[in-house]
Amino acid sequence: MTSATAHRNPVTELDARFSQPGARPTPWPEAAERLAAAELYWLTTVRADGRPHVTPLIAVSVGETLHFCTGPAEQKARNLERDAHCVLTTGCNSLNGGEDLVVEGEAVRVTDEARLARLASAYVAKYGPEWSFGVRDGAFVNPGSADPALVFAVVPTRAFGFAKGSAEGEPYGQTRWRF
Repeated sequence: MTSATAHRNPVTELDARFSQPGARPTPWPEAAERLAAAELYWLTTVRADGRPHVTPLIAVSVGETLHFCTGPAEQKARNLERDAHCVLTTGCNSLNGGEDLVVEGEAVRVTDEARLARLASAYVAKYGPEWSFGVRDGAFVNPGSADPALVFAVVPTRAFGFAKGSAEGEPYGQTRWRF
């Protein structure tokens, strides 16, 4: 999600209700860079009975699309079969400084093997060789496992940035991006 590959220009708004005086909205290219650089994300899906399910995972970005993988029997995969709506969240666990990011969208299964091969390379580039995947039958395969890993793409439909004030005087602010 580098600014060089960001093609969509979302409506960007600062929500004054949740922002201190002097806060400015975070530009989308800056937020997209942070999303791409994050190491850990939290995925929220909806269970069949309507309860939320939240789990940590790793992800890579290509363009403005976040990608993650999961086993077909895992709860998040079963949830996404019924309801593709999801939320990916990332940030830092501190009260002051940094910015937490929340991306809403629909998880769409990726099965094109050329695209999967590019994503497999992106995982290795970001996380190292221990996250090396092969591609077969429209999924990732891991030499150490007999089970495939389904790959999903999430294109943002709405996103939020929660800038956390700092000791250097940066104000708290909430940015909303609508695509």
